[in-house]
Amino acid sequence: MTKRSGAPVVVAVDGSTSALEAVRVAAREASTRGRALRVVHAFIWPLYEVPLTPAPGAPADAGFRAQADKLVAEAVTEATKVAPDLTVTGAVIDGAATPVLLAEARDAKLLVLGSRGLGGFGGLLLGSVAVQVSARADCPVLVVKGEARADGPVVVGVDGSTLSAEALGFAYEAASLRGTNLVAVHGWTIPVPPSDLLPLGYDVQALAAEEERVLAQALAGWSEQYPDVHVRRRVAYGAPARLLVEESAGAQLTVVGARGRGALAGVLLGSVSHAVLHHSQSPVAVIRQSKKN
Repeated sequence: MTKRSGAPVVVAVDGSTSALEAVRVAAREASTRGRALRVVHAFIWPLYEVPLTPAPGAPADAGFRAQADKLVAEAVTEATKVAPDLTVTGAVIDGAATPVLLAEARDAKLLVLGSRGLGGFGGLLLGSVAVQVSARADCPVLVVKGEARADGPVVVGVDGSTLSAEALGFAYEAASLRGTNLVAVHGWTIPVPPSDLLPLGYDVQALAAEEERVLAQALAGWSEQYPDVHVRRRVAYGAPARLLVEESAGAQLTVVGARGRGALAGVLLGSVSHAVLHHSQSPVAVIRQSKKN
């Protein structure tokens, strides 16, 4: 049995295809990190005061409660198929999805979600639970969307903020655990009316050099901690979200801070993280603050 320590990886299930794929990804994450896996289902029906047990004459496994137990058990079985040595537990927890998952995040190393649950609009919209939990969770949130690849680099957005440093730490660790490279992306723009051209009156070379310095300063010291991780730097004039989405096409994982400089802390996802969550072609890890467990 592989040694397990510390807080578990938690994955949410709701019976959707997206959630089952999240279970597979979560099992691999937990196994790679040497953590246990906890499968949870937010059981909302008690809030509506509906009968939870089988109706008279119905099979013993009928009823909302029995169905919830069944989907958690199936998810646990799926996780053990992916990682047979993994310690996996399951729980059905009364409550709505967002508050249940935020409570789980307090004691989790990583929270894994599908990109949309039952009733989602396919590739059109990201599930509201994924957006709300990513913005407020006390641990990193991995939203499984796009292509779950076994090759390709880890991509991380860097803007020089404190939260960006948290995202860098998560990304370096993820790249090291996966035995792959890291792509550090720093996009920069000048506040001007919409145009594809740089405004006149700016020393473009000086601006570009300053943005290179911002990225270099952000990366300083990380290579000593993770000497096995090769880093490719991409500094470009353009919207950071667009650059990250471009890089996500060939990535195993894209990592962003929940918000960058100037956003309302603890309330909403920043514009970059929100855009990447919706348009990334790889799974996305959203980092709100560090966890020491």
